[in-house]
Amino acid sequence: MSQNGGSGTSPAAYRPGGPSAYIILVLLCLTYAFDYTDRMIVASLIPFIKEAWGLSDTLLGSLTGVVSLFIAVFVLPFSLMVDRWSRRKMISIMVFSWSIATILCAFARNYNELLIARAFTGIGEAGYAPAAIAMIAASFPQAKRAVAVGIWDAFAPIGAAVGFLVGGYVGLHYGWQHAFGLVGIPGILLAIGYWFTRDYKTVPLEDSITAGVGNSGGLWTSIKGLLRIPTIWFVYLAFAMNIAVTTPIMTWFPSYLNRFHGMNEQQAGNMTALLAMLLLVGAPLGGYLADRWMKRRANARMAFSAVTSLLSALLLGVAFMMPQSALFKPLMIGFGILSVAFLAPAAAVIQDVVHPGLRALAYGLCVVCQHVFGAAWSPMLIGNISDHVGLEKALLVLPVFGVVAAVLFMVGARHYEKDLDKVRHVELLSES
Repeated sequence: MSQNGGSGTSPAAYRPGGPSAYIILVLLCLTYAFDYTDRMIVASLIPFIKEAWGLSDTLLGSLTGVVSLFIAVFVLPFSLMVDRWSRRKMISIMVFSWSIATILCAFARNYNELLIARAFTGIGEAGYAPAAIAMIAASFPQAKRAVAVGIWDAFAPIGAAVGFLVGGYVGLHYGWQHAFGLVGIPGILLAIGYWFTRDYKTVPLEDSITAGVGNSGGLWTSIKGLLRIPTIWFVYLAFAMNIAVTTPIMTWFPSYLNRFHGMNEQQAGNMTALLAMLLLVGAPLGGYLADRWMKRRANARMAFSAVTSLLSALLLGVAFMMPQSALFKPLMIGFGILSVAFLAPAAAVIQDVVHPGLRALAYGLCVVCQHVFGAAWSPMLIGNISDHVGLEKALLVLPVFGVVAAVLFMVGARHYEKDLDKVRHVELLSES
């Protein structure tokens, strides 16, 4: 179908690849890093906040959980705005918002004020990942999509590592409030840069019958269309189960090292940062290996995600059952690499099986599932169990979620090829 701006010369096609694609990827990667810096810095500050305000582990876990909860609440309307309005403008607004909210955390005088500021951090971050995934999917051809997503995913642990390092050092030497103020500043500069990036023209939905989307293109109609795709269900739930493993690990590992391995806050932050940095190997490597395997097996992205989810769960379980063993660090290194290997292939699957006009919304719905069924409750659950039996025993619950994720990926793999065949291919046009 011909698409144009209404009069005059038709817009040029938005071609994937080229230098502009890599410029966009670099900008998205830097933003994702600071997204996770601002989100996860609280983990290395938990010991300081606990000492200052005498909070229980359940309340401390809520400082991470509340971000996930508000991401889940706002991600769908924000994702629809991304798909129907502008990706670059929405990213700019969101980055600016969560950066200001992070800075406000530095001025919190009690638990309630800090919790509210953290909630606004979640609101700001709500639509970023769906917008970024949509821009990557448009900027890179399908054969290279998982690799590009994997590179982008790798910057989440880099950002988390920066948060652990800055939080541990600044908190120990200057006070934990200063750490929030410091990491909030770079996002304001990145927000300005997005107004000058390349974007594609919003894709109309009037001919999207084959994608299961009604003519109205409304939020609920679009969601119902997405949920008619069987593969989507399994990927969403498997994603959530893996996030229910990694979020509590990133939240509680500094405290675990502080309490059971005798490390001070800075040492624990450094060790957790090292673990997070190891995760950056798994994300791009997972995308690369899954894409290579896909040349021989059509549903390789799903099967690969299942295998790595299972292996990472097993390594984590053995590590926490042998905390004083010489194998503890090697096992955690293996977990660190494998635990995020599913991210790129699973995200690419979501983009593969949906209409191009719904890419951000499709990933946005995944983000809802990640946070509602994975990240929002799991840090608080571990904190609550820790209050009763200790953190060392509480963390042994987590490998179970990884095993459930592996089963869901394997069952979902049976539907992938059939769902892929139903997708209508649409030529994207450059934004005027």
